Amino acid sequence: MAIKPGLGRKTSNKNPPILSHEFVIQNHADIISCVAMVFVVGLMNESTAAFASAFISLHHNVSGEDPSREQPYGKPYTYIAGIKDYCAIFFYTLTCIIMHAIIQEFVLDKISKKLHLSKFKLARFNESGQLVAFYLLSFVWGAHVLLKEGYLGQVAQLWEGFPDHPMSFLHKFYFVVQLAYYLHMLPELYFQKIKTKEEQQPKIVHSISGFTLIVLAYTLSFQRLALVLLTLHYFSELLSHVFQLIGVFDREERLAKLRVVNNAVFFLIRFATSVIGVLTLYYGIGGVRSLLALGGLIALQGYLVFSFITEQLRAKREAKKEAKREAKLALQTKKPAKTPKDKVKRKKESDLPEADQTSPSPIKQKLK
Repeated sequence: MAIKPGLGRKTSNKNPPILSHEFVIQNHADIISCVAMVFVVGLMNESTAAFASAFISLHHNVSGEDPSREQPYGKPYTYIAGIKDYCAIFFYTLTCIIMHAIIQEFVLDKISKKLHLSKFKLARFNESGQLVAFYLLSFVWGAHVLLKEGYLGQVAQLWEGFPDHPMSFLHKFYFVVQLAYYLHMLPELYFQKIKTKEEQQPKIVHSISGFTLIVLAYTLSFQRLALVLLTLHYFSELLSHVFQLIGVFDREERLAKLRVVNNAVFFLIRFATSVIGVLTLYYGIGGVRSLLALGGLIALQGYLVFSFITEQLRAKREAKKEAKREAKLALQTKKPAKTPKDKVKRKKESDLPEADQTSPSPIKQKLK
């Protein structure tokens, strides 16, 4: 029986063997959707509801109320970090893989087919398209929590009462989704068939470093500071990848001058991050743990600035190479094909009548 193309699978005339690598890659979103549905169905049975809820619900409630009961006039439920959160991170990692496949198949693939991009630009378009969706969601979500919790109006809340900083539902769920997204980048290397070391290394570094930094801030009670800094960082990254997408569409580079805005925002965000970090960790909280965190934060900002400058220089070199290739191809298409001399002679002879072509020349007759 032929297997129909499913979610995350490109149509092909050949049907790969079941459980082969190609089969798993082409149908990975459908397979993972079935695994996720096992946990959802588990909530419907009393014997498995407790086990399934460990992966779907948020735990470690410290508000003193039962989250399963509705209390519209009571205080909002508050949570802290705990070991059960990693069960939820696992489940929402599966969800991130499914969402990645949906965005790729129903949005990015449909657009890229109409653009007829080169291999380099197609890879950049897919990467930036996925990250724009993630950064946009994370920035809007983080800004909403900041406004709701009042961290922007009362900056002192970033360090007052530390380390007892319970989180609201949206605040904690934000970190669970963040950790799940960075974790899902690793299996995506296999699902997207990324084999070369040059392509794998930056994605692995991005995944591991992002997951490690967020999990440290989450478990060491720096959730409020991390929320502010991540929201600022995601705004800068969102703008950067939007300009990368513009570069894919803008082949004549009419909007290239607008990249100055991206550069200015990047350095402004790095400065604001350093100022907020010093204000909160050094003056607000203090202590050895905070100073170590501040040192790591400043080092990270320096590394991001260095990487940004290096990426800008590399992009300019690649743009020059791409321009040279396109100019060379344009010359080859415009240059007329040269006809050999013998073909010209044959063409002239073919214009003569058959009798003149077969009759010997006057010089040959005299020789005879």
